Amino acid sequence: MKGTHQNSAHILLVNPWIHDFAAYDFWAKPLGLLILGGILRDHGARVSYLDCLDRFHPSAPESSSPSARCGRGPYRKTPIAKPPGLADIPRTYSRYGIDPDWFVRDLEALPPVDLVLVTSLMTYWYPGVRETIALVKSNLPGVPVVLGGIYATLCSEHARQTSGADRVVTGPGETAILSLVAEITGWSPAPHFDPNDLDSFPRPVLDLERRLVHAPVLTSLGCPFRCAYCASHRLQPRMKRRSPASVVKEMVYWHTNHGVRDFAFYDDALLVDADRHAIPLLEKIIAAGMHIRLHTPNALHIREITEPLARLMFRAGFHTIRLGLETTAFDRRGSMDKKVTEAEFMRAVKHLQSAGFRADQVGAYLLAGLPGQRAAGVEESIAVVKRAGVTPVIAHYTPIPHTPMWADAVAASRYDLEADPIFTNNAIFPCQSEIFSWEVLTCLKNLARL
Repeated sequence: MKGTHQNSAHILLVNPWIHDFAAYDFWAKPLGLLILGGILRDHGARVSYLDCLDRFHPSAPESSSPSARCGRGPYRKTPIAKPPGLADIPRTYSRYGIDPDWFVRDLEALPPVDLVLVTSLMTYWYPGVRETIALVKSNLPGVPVVLGGIYATLCSEHARQTSGADRVVTGPGETAILSLVAEITGWSPAPHFDPNDLDSFPRPVLDLERRLVHAPVLTSLGCPFRCAYCASHRLQPRMKRRSPASVVKEMVYWHTNHGVRDFAFYDDALLVDADRHAIPLLEKIIAAGMHIRLHTPNALHIREITEPLARLMFRAGFHTIRLGLETTAFDRRGSMDKKVTEAEFMRAVKHLQSAGFRADQVGAYLLAGLPGQRAAGVEESIAVVKRAGVTPVIAHYTPIPHTPMWADAVAASRYDLEADPIFTNNAIFPCQSEIFSWEVLTCLKNLARL
């Protein structure tokens, strides 16, 4: 379908609902979608944005000050029916995000739209994506809907069959976005950015957020490691980096013009090759003199943390640090990853403590629910992390298609993981064995809190 606005195009970006047993805004933003919006707007398109997860929608009750939680906070939650096959899970299933009626009113208030871009994140969140697309298509009849993102890339055939989108796009969207828009709408601007040069990208359209209480920071794409449980390499096959100057310029913009104090790094490998990347970046952040808090919800690579780097992190304003430990069964982790030894973990923790970080600021992710994993192993890992003087953070394992561990997960699961992504939900511990009963898992979570 060709659009009516040949001199430009009106493109709507949509961040869909989450359907799950639990969800919380831990500095979550659909950054890939907002980057595409920045590219389109910079080339002359009119760009609108509707966020089904909007915590600050005008129809929602006033929420408490986000500064109390460093920008984090709960989503609106509405109980809904559990998907087929999950009726036995003893938890409430909910839609997280705004009321559908509010979304419909927001759609109706838009000027004519030429194209809708919908993103996707967790593979097992596709029911929320499907609901979002259905409402978009019923309220904007005849407008093409394109789905991209992580679910669309990792489960592309499932997405084509079930999402309701007119087109499913896989892989990084920045390489294809302008040609895609030209094909669908007839609007074809001459590109003036290089998809392989991250410094040439315009700012993401974070200013279209209704209230910007935290901002994502992406200094690089990709990861040099190929851990058995992670799909980073499939999603971003090539490692790319921005210059530190470009990153800090963007942070200063959001801090100065929008009052953002909380920034979350979205990198998969922020500290790798620190001498050429993280260290000059942190030095420039310090020199900029911003009063900000930095968070790393994505795990940091432990062996990269030296004493000078830890001191720089403290001075730059790091507030929440998550370490990619995964397990303390160091002698048996070779099949999973090769990121860290016990000595490297203990040394990194000491460097962070010496720099001034408190135990509650430094958390070590520990995977639970891996294929064949015993509860005793997780319990021992919790004890090791506590003895080191930092906080254990239980991370429930999610089986991900196309990862080396996928075959083991399929073999271990009581569900047919290959039949439906809904069964990969980490909240149901899809690879749970008899030993990993719900009672044991509750005990482990309580143990981590003590």
